[in-house]
Amino acid sequence: MAEKKITSYPKEKINILFLENISKTAVDKFSKTGYHSIRQITGAISEAELMREIKDVHLLGIRSKSKINSKVLSAAKRLQAIGCFCIGTNQVDLVEATKMGVAVFNAPYSNTRSVAELVIGSAIMLIRRIPDKNKMAHEGLWMKDAVGSHELRGKTLGIIGYGNIGSQVSVLAEALGMKVIFYDAETKLPLGNASDVKSLKELLKVADVVTLHVPDLPSTRNLINKNNLKYFKPTAVLINYARGGVVDLAALGKAIEKKELAGAAIDVFPEEPEKNGDKFSSPLQGLPNVILTPHIGGSTEEAQYSIGEDVSNKLFNYLEKGITTGSHSIPSLSLPLQENTHRILHIHNNVPGVLSAINARLSEHHINIVSQYLKTNEAIGYVVLDVEKKLSQNAVNLLKDVPQTIKVRLLY
Repeated sequence: MAEKKITSYPKEKINILFLENISKTAVDKFSKTGYHSIRQITGAISEAELMREIKDVHLLGIRSKSKINSKVLSAAKRLQAIGCFCIGTNQVDLVEATKMGVAVFNAPYSNTRSVAELVIGSAIMLIRRIPDKNKMAHEGLWMKDAVGSHELRGKTLGIIGYGNIGSQVSVLAEALGMKVIFYDAETKLPLGNASDVKSLKELLKVADVVTLHVPDLPSTRNLINKNNLKYFKPTAVLINYARGGVVDLAALGKAIEKKELAGAAIDVFPEEPEKNGDKFSSPLQGLPNVILTPHIGGSTEEAQYSIGEDVSNKLFNYLEKGITTGSHSIPSLSLPLQENTHRILHIHNNVPGVLSAINARLSEHHINIVSQYLKTNEAIGYVVLDVEKKLSQNAVNLLKDVPQTIKVRLLY
């Protein structure tokens, strides 16, 4: 059953575009609540195509391949919000989105478990040298031996980046009997018996398994390089399910060839194919005890369902209630509905005097504000006003003329 209509706009005129095989969960969320102008496009599309498609779109849903840069955003005349159905938002120009008053949401936690489980699974495969034994078996050779094969129990796991995923890996690793150490640029509260170390070098020198869980930043680019690969134990293995730019793959390949490292599992790459079936190359191909996977760390049906549910709920709550919890561009506000009022959203440049101007305009025309909320970030301010119903349209017109206004929307 469709939810009760509270919006003041015809839902059939709200255009929603989903790219890159976004979960059916998201489509169902909107179709079941009265939104029927929903388009789905398989895979990512080019910049030129995006600029054509986005022109009259109100809500855009993407995954990691679609690049929403300033040029694409400039073509979006009606865009209210972007949902990134993945962990990150680095595929969106957040500075430009903020300037335009476009809310950007993501799902930072929804595939955490999927990635963490695969990290542990890869660690077991590598430390038992399963990739090599698997290859031989497929080639018809029987290679049963215990040389170089070990248990995880009692080994040291070194986690670089102790955030949502890193801490989840920490818990799973301890359950298997591993000792866990971690290094993070920020002070983090250890879970269980995990302990932090003071430097990357200290971690690399003692860890049997090293796993990366850091964002893609200038400070993390080629974090694992030829200089610090020399600190790894020759029996250690490296796992990267974070970002493609944080490991120098050429240097890693040379280290494995020289047996300075026992193996690696890599799921993310500096350059990745646009779609399934495209050619892919890496300096790690063909090397012993190496697992290469096509960016599938969070690709489980459970994770995709959770991501679809999480991001679609955030988009829906912003569209229908003005709630911006979880937004990376609009200041975060979560506010109750007020009876017998109309709600107006006002986004403006964050300069002194705007709120005073808003209140002065409405006061001059005897428009009563029942409730008002303001939140700002460095660039913009977000004001939510609940006003008397009979005066709401007049209020919208007045607010559009307030200096520094970016966007005004009558919600209901």
